[in-house]
Amino acid sequence: FFMRKRMSLHKALYRIKSELMLFGFLSLLLTVTKEPISKICIPKSSSETFLPCNYNKSLDENVFEEPSCLNKGKVSLISGDGVNQLQILIFILALYHVFSCVLTFSFGYLKMRSWKSWEEETRTLEYQFSNDPRRFRLTHQTSFAQRHLKFWSDHRLLRWPVCFLRQFYGSVSKTDYFTLRHGFLTAHFAEGSSFDFRMFLRRVLDEDLQVVVGTSLWIWVFSVLFIFFHAKAFYNHFWLPFLPLL
Repeated sequence: FFMRKRMSLHKALYRIKSELMLFGFLSLLLTVTKEPISKICIPKSSSETFLPCNYNKSLDENVFEEPSCLNKGKVSLISGDGVNQLQILIFILALYHVFSCVLTFSFGYLKMRSWKSWEEETRTLEYQFSNDPRRFRLTHQTSFAQRHLKFWSDHRLLRWPVCFLRQFYGSVSKTDYFTLRHGFLTAHFAEGSSFDFRMFLRRVLDEDLQVVVGTSLWIWVFSVLFIFFHAKAFYNHFWLPFLPLL
């Protein structure tokens, strides 16, 4: 019954499960192809290129190489230990993905719990009197305008840092909630409607969660490029982290 009422949340959970199955399939594929991959030989000169840091030859003593590659004077494309470490990385990524999804939904749900008392307050006569739009003739007389129309509102270089910091505290105030609710009801319902705006936002949160928990194609492309350009020769730590901002 709960899932039937919140189908959007069910779809988000199904998407998380699908991505976890993808991680599991990759790990299983590495387990099956571990031995064939380790027998793929490449020249030693190629193994010393595209490294994330300076090559340290003293570490070669701790690496077990495939005998068939050593007999040819070459090294494995990925050693058996390297495949094991890659599987551990996939496992950690799966755990982090689940943790981040749960954390995102929990923060959103906890934030909306504080709005329940605000929604109940809109049923009182005191709210209807204090928020009557006929009492305000000018925009700057409203509490919403007094909160947001500051000296930095007309300056883009100041507005962006302030908005960034505000997301960590007081992102949605009581005045903001009342203003958004009033604007939504005015645009979609008749005056005096008892529509539960908080429950509507809760359904919207479930729908947005489908997008947040998913990994889009562009994120996969960026991840592959990030790994490819992780070589020390590209100095990627100076420019690659700024690409998502473009």
